[in-house]
Amino acid sequence: MMAYSILAVDDSSTVRAVIAKTLRLAGVEVSRFREASTGDEALRMLREEPFDLVFCDLNMPGMTGCELVAALERDGLLATVAVVIISSIEDPAVLSALIGKGVRGFLRKPVRPEDLRPLVDRVMGAMHGPTA
Repeated sequence: MMAYSILAVDDSSTVRAVIAKTLRLAGVEVSRFREASTGDEALRMLREEPFDLVFCDLNMPGMTGCELVAALERDGLLATVAVVIISSIEDPAVLSALIGKGVRGFLRKPVRPEDLRPLVDRVMGAMHGPTA
């Protein structure tokens, strides 16, 4: 199994800690786990270092998750990093637009290990092809 470099983007430090714990409970191999509390901070980090997977909230002060996805699309970074939205928002039009831009998945808050692991496997399998 591959270990992934993961960035959790949420204005709540509690939610970021829950994502880290849920990854551990789900048995997802993580080589590096970084956190960003704003979309601006996340964009800076994504431009400076490679990540395999980004978990991103939609409602954040300053740059929202939707604006972060748009910036990543403009930068061409959505082709190299898998973005998964973790949010309580379930607006089908918003989610459809984000998937149209290249977002790979959506998880509803609160995130559960039994939901997270299959999503990570599916998303990262699609990014890297089948693993032996």
